[in-house]
Amino acid sequence: MSANELKDQGNKAFTAKDYDKAIDLFTQAIALDPTNHVLFSNRSAAHSGKKQWEDALKDAEQCIVVNPSWSKGFARKGAALHGARRYDEAIVAYEEGLKLEDSPALRKGLKEVQDAKGFDDDKADAAGFGKMFSDPNLFGKLAANPRTQKHLADPSFVQKLNMVQQNPAMANMAMQDPRMIDVLGVLMGIDMQGFTRPEGSDEMPPGVSTSPPPASSPPPPAASSSKPPPEPTPAPPAEDTEMPEADDEEAQVKKEAEAAKKAGNEAYKKREFEEAATQFSKAWVLWPQDITFLTNLGAVYFEQGEYDKAIEACEKAVEEGRSLRADYKLVAKAYGRIGSSFQKKGDHASAIKYFQKSLTEHRTPDILNKLRDVERIKADADKQAYIDPEKSAVAREEGNVQFKAGDFASAVKSYTESIKRDPSDARGYNNRAAAYMKLVALPEALKDVNEAIKTDPNFTKAYIRKSSILFAMRDYTKAIEAAQEAREHDPENKHTREISEQEMKCQQALFSQRGTETQEETLERAMRDPEVAQIMNDPVMQQILQQAQTNPRALQDHMKNPVVRQKIQKLVNAGIIRTG
Repeated sequence: MSANELKDQGNKAFTAKDYDKAIDLFTQAIALDPTNHVLFSNRSAAHSGKKQWEDALKDAEQCIVVNPSWSKGFARKGAALHGARRYDEAIVAYEEGLKLEDSPALRKGLKEVQDAKGFDDDKADAAGFGKMFSDPNLFGKLAANPRTQKHLADPSFVQKLNMVQQNPAMANMAMQDPRMIDVLGVLMGIDMQGFTRPEGSDEMPPGVSTSPPPASSPPPPAASSSKPPPEPTPAPPAEDTEMPEADDEEAQVKKEAEAAKKAGNEAYKKREFEEAATQFSKAWVLWPQDITFLTNLGAVYFEQGEYDKAIEACEKAVEEGRSLRADYKLVAKAYGRIGSSFQKKGDHASAIKYFQKSLTEHRTPDILNKLRDVERIKADADKQAYIDPEKSAVAREEGNVQFKAGDFASAVKSYTESIKRDPSDARGYNNRAAAYMKLVALPEALKDVNEAIKTDPNFTKAYIRKSSILFAMRDYTKAIEAAQEAREHDPENKHTREISEQEMKCQQALFSQRGTETQEETLERAMRDPEVAQIMNDPVMQQILQQAQTNPRALQDHMKNPVVRQKIQKLVNAGIIRTG
C-alpha cells in the first residue's frame, strides 16, 4: 500500500480506538514518506490515546520540524505536554500555535491546560494546609485541651479528623465544620475563639497572630464625668495547647494499657481466663487504639467456650480496626477467630464466610487449612443430610425405566441421584456403568464398576460388567481376569453360564489378537502391564518359572499356593505361559 492508503487505514484504526494498530500503520506510512508532517501528527495522537506522552511529544516535535508553519503540530505538542503534567511548557506550546493561527482547538487546549494547572495548584495549597492535621499527637493534644476535648465525644467528628489525616487535600472542605476552628487553634498554639466566618463560607480565618486578641475598647466616658477612663482589662491568655504534660500523660496511659495486656497474656498462659479477660478489657478501656486487646479478649472467650462473646469481641475489633486503619493482618486475625468460633458452634456456612474474609485481608496457611477443613466437613455433612435409602430406590427405579426406554442420558442422571441418596448401595454405581456403556463413555463406566466392587466386594454382577467394559476397551487380558474374579465371587453358581460365555468370548478375542504374535512380541506386549512386569521381576517367581521349564509337574505343585496360582494365572492370561 502507498503512504496515503496506510494513513487512511491508520485513521480508521484510530477512530476504532485500536491505537496499537494505528501506530503500526502510521509507522509504515512514515517509512514510505518521512517528509509528510501529517503522519507524525497522527502517530502523536495515537500515542496520546495510549497515554504514551513522551512518544507523543517526540512525534509532535518532529511534525513541527517537518512543517514549522502548521499550527496543529503545536496543538499536538501542547496535548502531549499537558498529559505529562508539564503545564507551563504546554501553555507555551499552545501560545506559539496561536501566533500562527487563531484556532478554536488551540484556544480550547490552552484553556484546559490553564485550568488543570490552577486545579493542581489549589490542591497543593489545600494539601499544604491539611498537613497541619498530620501531627501524630493530634488526638492527644485535642483530648488534653478542654475546648476540643468535648468534640472527641462525637464519632462523626473523629471520623472527619481521620479523613483529613489520610487525605490532607480535604482540609478546606472539613473547615466548614465550626469545631475545626478550635482544632486549628490547638494545632497553631493560639486562641481562635474570637475568629468567625460567614455562614457557609469556605474562607479561612483572617491572618492569625500568636499574640492574645486585643481587649475590647471601653465605652466612652459620660460627659459629666471627669474621671479618666479605666484601664482596659487584659484579655485572658490563650490556652496552652501543646502542653508537654499532655504527651506525657498519653504515654503513661498507653504504658498502663500495655502492662494490662502483658498481665492478660500471663493469665492466659496459666489458663486463668477470668483474670485474662479482665486485663484485656482494662487495656482496651485505657487505650482504645490497639485492636489486639480485643482480639486477645476474643481468644479468652473462645477458650472458655463463650463463642458468641468471642464473635462479638472480634467483630468489634474489625469495626474499630477499620476506623483506626489498623494493620490488615490484625483485621485478618480477628476474622479468622470469628470463623473458628462459628466452626465450634457448628455453623459451617458462617465459618467458611469469615475464613474467606480473613484470607481476603491476609493469606496465611493456617487459615487456608482451616477453610479447607471446614469446607470438607460441610460437604460431608451435606451429603449425610441428603442420604435417604427410600428416595434412592425411587430414583434407581426411575433410571431403570429410562434405561429400558433408551433414554440413557436421563438414566445416568437418575442413577446419580440414587447414588447421592445412598452411596452405600452398589447397585446405583453398577446401573450407571451400564448406562455409560450405552453412551460409549467407557472410562466413566469402568470407574463406576470399580466403585461398585469397592462398595460391595461380593457383587458378582459388577465383576461381570467390568469384564464386558474391558472387552469393549479391547483389553482382553484384564477382561478375562475380571470374568475369573466374577467366578470366584459366585459361590452359589448363580451366574456360571453368563461368566463362562463371557470368559470364552474374551479368550477367542485374545487368541485372535495373538494369532500372528511371536513369543518375543507377546512378552514385549505383556511387559507393558506393570503387574506382569512386577511378577516377572520377582526372584521367587523367576525361580518357579525356571523350574517349570525342566519339570512341568513342579508348576502344578506351586499352583496349590493361592498367591502363586493367582500370579501364574496372570501370566497365562497375558500369554507368557502358553497352555495346551
